[in-house]
This record gives sequence, C-alpha cells and structure tokens, in this order.
Amino acid sequence: MRHGKKFNHLGRKAAHRKAMLSNMACSLIEHKRIKTTVAKAKALRKFVEPLITKSKTDTTHSRRIVFSHLRQKEVVTELFGEVASKVSSRDGGYTRILRTGNRLGDNAEMCLIELVDYNSTYTTDKPTKKAKSTRRSGGAKKAADVAAPAVEEATVVEETTNEVEDVSTTEEVVAKSDETVENTEITDEVEENKDNAKEEEKKSE
Repeated sequence: MRHGKKFNHLGRKAAHRKAMLSNMACSLIEHKRIKTTVAKAKALRKFVEPLITKSKTDTTHSRRIVFSHLRQKEVVTELFGEVASKVSSRDGGYTRILRTGNRLGDNAEMCLIELVDYNSTYTTDKPTKKAKSTRRSGGAKKAADVAAPAVEEATVVEETTNEVEDVSTTEEVVAKSDETVENTEITDEVEENKDNAKEEEKKSE
C-alpha cells in the first residue's frame, strides 16, 4: 500500500538515494544535460531546482547550504557564477525533461533532463503579437488617419509634377524667343546686303 508516500524512494535507502541525487545534480550543473530514467529525472528536479533558486542570492549562508547538498566546490562555484547569472530572470522551472523512449534491457522509460536556459532550440525570441483588428466604429477613424498621409503624399507629387511642367514650359518659351531673335538678325543682315548691292549698282551706272 502507498499510504503517506510523498516521494519516490527509487528502490534505495536514504543515504544511497541522497548520494545518487547529489551526484546527478553535480553532473547536470557541470554538463547542463544528462540522460537518465524518467523516475530519477523527476526526483532530481525536486532536488536541484531549490538549489538553483538558492544560488540567486550569493551569500556565504546560501553557499554553505548548497555545498551541504552537493559536496563539490567546483560545482558550487559554477552554480553561483555562470548558472545563477543565466537563470537570474527566471522565476522557476529551471529544468526540462525530454522523453527519449524505452531502454532495451528492462524497458525503463528514458529521458534527457537539461537546464532550460542552455538549450538554444527552445529559447528563441517569441514573435511579436499582431494587433487585434476590431469591427467597431473606431476603425473608420483609424482608416481616415491612415488615408490622410496618403492624400498628402499625392498632393506633394502633383505639386512637384506641376513645378516640373512649369520649368519645361519656361525653357520652351526661352528657346522660341532665342530662335526669333536669331531669325530677326538673319533678316536684318539680308536686307543690309540687298541695300549695299543696290548702292553699288547705282554707283556703277
């Protein structure tokens, strides 16, 4: 019967179970991911997550409490250094269990347990949410606000085209005036030549 069974004893005595969970927690903190059975992973999650929360407050008291569970100085320094800075913005749920199937020998359910913040596959940035579109009367105002800049742009384009046309017309007028001046000069020269020819004929007579 399972009366009062608060946790999984994992088929071990208390000392053996604590030593095993301590070693598994040290391996998880050091390698950031380990492969084990689902039952051990669930027990490890309850064991290691309070220690990770404790590492957020870097005090001597916190370090002594964590060291009493882990018993490895190198792992404690890494937990309070790199891991604590990595999970500082997370309020809990530092580990993830990924089931990988059953073991061939005894058909035990296997899994990977890992630290969430060290897996780049699942920690990508969340896409920004699109603004909800409503069918209320306020939508007409928004449409008008959007249409107003478009109208302003159209007027600016028309003004620029009119300016370009005015410039082109003034250039044409100037060119025509230059042509008329040149024609008048040519006619004046022709008339002068005719007058000179008539004077020479009179002198010769």
